[in-house]
Order: sequence, then C-alpha cells, then structure tokens
Amino acid sequence: MVRFTLFIFLLLFLSASLYRLFKEIFIQRRKLNRLTEPEELVQDPCCQTYIPAGTAVRKRVAGRIYYFCSKDCVRKFLDEKKSKKS
Repeated sequence: MVRFTLFIFLLLFLSASLYRLFKEIFIQRRKLNRLTEPEELVQDPCCQTYIPAGTAVRKRVAGRIYYFCSKDCVRKFLDEKKSKKS
C-alpha cells in the first residue's frame, strides 16, 4: 500500500512538472510569434498613409470600421462626410 501511494505521488509530481514545463514553452513560443510576425497595415482614408492596425485610431461610421493615423484625420473625414451629404 505504501509503494502504491508513493507511486501515485511520484506520478502526480512528474505530471505537474511536465505540465508547467510545456506551458512555459508554449507561452514563450506565442510571445516569439508575436514579435516575429509583421503587423497588418491599414490605410487612412483621409490622408492615405499606411499605419499598423494596432496603433490606428478606429472609428465606426455607418456600420463600417475605418482606421485613421490621428484624431485630426478622423475629424477631417467626418467633416467631409457631412459636407458631401449636404
């Protein structure tokens, strides 16, 4: 009975150690992939510049999401939309 208990304890300890090891490896790979993969570029509809999607200013207009390089471009874009409607 003592041998069986020690065997179960050892098995659980090894399982937990392997789990932690593989979890760390998986996390490191995900971080590495984020650093090596290029970020998607989006075009600003106002000034036509390309900017990374992660740093762009997002604005939903009429159900569509637009990406802008700055809040000034958002304001100019919305003013142009209003003037076209009038």
